[in-house]
Amino acid sequence: MNTGNKTTGKRVDVWKLTMIAMLSAIAFVLMFLEFSVPVMPPFIKMDLSDLPELIGAFAMGPVSGVVICLIKNLLHLFLSTTGGVGELSNFLLGVCFVLPAGLIYRKWKGKKSAVAGALLGAVLMAMVSIVSNYYIVYPFYYNFMAKDAILAAYQAIFPGVENILQCLIVFNAPFTFVKGLFSVVVTVLIYKHISPFLKGRNRE
Repeated sequence: MNTGNKTTGKRVDVWKLTMIAMLSAIAFVLMFLEFSVPVMPPFIKMDLSDLPELIGAFAMGPVSGVVICLIKNLLHLFLSTTGGVGELSNFLLGVCFVLPAGLIYRKWKGKKSAVAGALLGAVLMAMVSIVSNYYIVYPFYYNFMAKDAILAAYQAIFPGVENILQCLIVFNAPFTFVKGLFSVVVTVLIYKHISPFLKGRNRE
């Protein structure tokens, strides 16, 4: 009697896995479409690889968003120039971004809650980026670029910063928030149009 339901459940699971794989691949590609920002040192790049994770978290739940973030970084490990340090930091920040957004949207469906959750995630990601960069990423960079040279790159833009921690607070945290904000804006613009496809509602 329940055979049809089981079949439907399996079909939905396969569709969901397919969408997660597709969004992970898009996120992986977006990691390479990075560009410099004039107000940041040249070694810091902007990309929109968090966008598919956020869309996935809204369409299929917060866990799916985290899985997309994980797969993206696992794929990038094969091309890593940071020995996995950059990927670890990217994953931690991605989770901080999409998990609150997905959880809030799942509990309170609606555009306002989606935006509020994503903005909260962007703020959390920006705050955690200070800790992540200070204790994980930059200690690795010091092996290839002197700490004073990194500080000098920031001071060339704003001489008022006196140490790396100040640089992370003044530069990196706002930069990370704006990066998340771009993903929020794009998601708001396109989500309504693509969510039926991601959820499989246009299928028989």
